[in-house]
Amino acid sequence: MRIVIQRVAHASVTINNTCKSAIGKGLLILVGIEEADGKEDIEWLCKKIVNLRIFDDEKGVMNKSVSDIDGNILVISQFTLHASTKKGNRPSYIKAAGHEISVPLYEEFCKELAIALGKEIGTGEFGADMKVELLNDGPVTICMDTKNKE
Repeated sequence: MRIVIQRVAHASVTINNTCKSAIGKGLLILVGIEEADGKEDIEWLCKKIVNLRIFDDEKGVMNKSVSDIDGNILVISQFTLHASTKKGNRPSYIKAAGHEISVPLYEEFCKELAIALGKEIGTGEFGADMKVELLNDGPVTICMDTKNKE
């Protein structure tokens, strides 16, 4: 699994001119799933995400996690995170898993992340044309890939 985490002041996702989810201070997470991904990837990411110390403490040092600040999380599926641009100018998405693999893993990831956070998280809609708005705070943007844990 490949994710992009953005620390946000607020974020939302709109589908067909209707706001599906909106959060205040917290994390916007874009997630891409490939065929080799599984439960172990979800567990590793969820633990890392809720404990990642990227929010300022009282001294202005990034020393607090989303859990510490009682922040929120919005998760958006994004197969384009697995784009390959090695050949030509048109990206290839061959590494991105198909719906039969991605949908259950995306749903499981969201469920496990909500459990790890201890509250509901916002989500987009898998496969939908989504309009995502955010106010990146910092900016702080971090990329993680479960294939590069070390």
